[in-house]
Amino acid sequence: MRILKYPLTTEKAVRLIESENKLLFAVEFKATKPEIKKAIEEMFKVKVVKVNTYITLEGEKRAYIKLSPDTPAMDVITKLGLM
Repeated sequence: MRILKYPLTTEKAVRLIESENKLLFAVEFKATKPEIKKAIEEMFKVKVVKVNTYITLEGEKRAYIKLSPDTPAMDVITKLGLM
């Protein structure tokens, strides 16, 4: 099962990257918070502080991933080529 589907770069997501050091990803519906945390840490070699999830009205699951202060979220997004 592929846990992470794709990163979201909406206006709100970009604001979260800049102000709160958070990433926003669409994730597999059945993925748990610990699985999401592990996937992010392994894929990007970063330290995750907290994961919050929610399900959209369309039935898509999204995860807010708070990174540790020593790992800027902007660096991760830049690595992905989105900024």
